[in-house]
Amino acid sequence: MAAGSRFFRSPSRVILFVLLFIVSVVWLAPVLASLVTSVRTYDDILINGFFALPRKIVFSNFKEAWVLGKINVYLVNSFRITIPTLILMLFFSSLTAYALARFNFKGNRLIYLIYVGGMLLPFQVLLLPVFRLNSALGIYNTHFGLIAFHTAFQLGFCTFVLRNYMMTVPTEILEAARIDGCSELRIYWRIMLPLTLPAMAALGTLEFTWIFNDYLWAIVLLRTSDLFPVNAGLAVLQGTWTMDWAVVVAGALLAAIPTIIVFIFLQRYFIEGLTLGSTK
Repeated sequence: MAAGSRFFRSPSRVILFVLLFIVSVVWLAPVLASLVTSVRTYDDILINGFFALPRKIVFSNFKEAWVLGKINVYLVNSFRITIPTLILMLFFSSLTAYALARFNFKGNRLIYLIYVGGMLLPFQVLLLPVFRLNSALGIYNTHFGLIAFHTAFQLGFCTFVLRNYMMTVPTEILEAARIDGCSELRIYWRIMLPLTLPAMAALGTLEFTWIFNDYLWAIVLLRTSDLFPVNAGLAVLQGTWTMDWAVVVAGALLAAIPTIIVFIFLQRYFIEGLTLGSTK
């Protein structure tokens, strides 16, 4: 109690506390509104509007979104796209980062700049070329095409982060392994990867969130709704003339559960990943 009273003795700290409280309320307001909307009936929303409290609490919206809205199918599709992409992305980017960080060869700097330059490309300019490339390769409207794109598009950022992290690993550790007869592949697998695990965990958390929540590339590279990931699938719940907002919001809340779980259990790596490239 004494510590709390000392905190509020400073006017600047009181102002800071009030501002943080206001920002928190504003930030949480859409979430609370979504929770309230998801347990209301369609007729209740039409009659009383969005900003009224529910007259009757119902949970059938979640069941309707899960079964009739095919959220269960879309969630499975999201995992089918996200998990292979994460594995391929981390594997290829870690190999590339290891080569760029630990070997001095002609063109090293140029290759690194190409990876960094790829990060600066606005993804909007890639819409038509990627669409035509997928069509030409015969992988349009397949999960493989979406996995291949996400893997290639995120390699630049992952390589950039992992290279900077790997350069901080002491050279003496690797030299000692080479003296003991370790091959470069074994050094990469047995020494560099374990030492780089915090960076890879941070990247995995960030990339899981970004890819799982993708909407644009799903509707560009997929045509069949049964192949859609969950965010693109939510758009299917919208009717042509009317929309059951309670079911749509319930589906959105169900779609958010996997990323919330990942963040809760890996939030330390998530926060570290926000500043990893600037501190390593």
